[in-house]
Amino acid sequence: MNVTAIEVVEDLTPRARLDEGYLRLKRLRARNRRADGTASAEYRIDVIDRPALDAVAVVLWARGPEGVEVLTRGQLRPAAFFRRGKPAALPEPEYLLVEEIVAGVLEPGELGLEALRRRGAEEAREEAGVEIAPEGLERLGGPFFALPGIVSEKIHLLAGELARPGRGEPYDAPHEGDGTPLEEGAWLRWRHLRDAIAACEAGEIEDAKTELGFRRLAAKLGV
Repeated sequence: MNVTAIEVVEDLTPRARLDEGYLRLKRLRARNRRADGTASAEYRIDVIDRPALDAVAVVLWARGPEGVEVLTRGQLRPAAFFRRGKPAALPEPEYLLVEEIVAGVLEPGELGLEALRRRGAEEAREEAGVEIAPEGLERLGGPFFALPGIVSEKIHLLAGELARPGRGEPYDAPHEGDGTPLEEGAWLRWRHLRDAIAACEAGEIEDAKTELGFRRLAAKLGV
C-alpha cells in the first residue's frame, strides 16, 4: 500500500453548480399534499442523484476447506478520509481505505436483471480480477436504499460462487479498476463468512451494504 493520504489541490465548492459533476444536488422547496385537499407548511428538501439511478454490489464467495469464504476489497474512500479533525460522536480511527464488497454504479441505459448481472460481472473483473459469467450471479434479496432521507440511489445485491477460495492475508488488487487514482492502492482479502460478519459487528468492517450482503448470504446458505 503506497498511498498515505489524500491531498486537496483545490476546493471547487464555492463555484460549483448543483446540477453538474458526479453527484447532482437538487435543493427544493416542497409541501405535503393531503387527501382532504389541504397542504402542509412549506419546507426544504435536499436530494442527491447520480446520472444513473441504481448501483450493484456483489458478494463473491467460495467454499474453502473450513467453510464459506467471502472476498472483500479495501479502497480509498474520500468521504471517510475527510472525517479526520471533525468531532465524531465516538472515538474513531483516521480512515484512508474502507473494506467493502465489490460494487459499482450502473451506466445510463443499463436496465433489467440481465444488465445488473452484466454490470456485476464487469465490476468483479475490474475490481477483483476474477472472471464470473453474468448468469453465475443471482439476486441476494431485494434492493435497498442506503440513505433514503437524501440519496435516491438503490443498491441491488448479487452473489456469485467462485471456483476456489483465495488467501487469508490481504494482497494487492490485480487490476486498477476504472483507471482513476481512486483505485490506487486497493487490496483484496478472503475471510471466512462467520469471521467477516463478526468483523462487521466489531466495527472492523463498517460498510452497511457489505454487512447486509454477508448476512443475506449466510441465511441463504444456512451457515
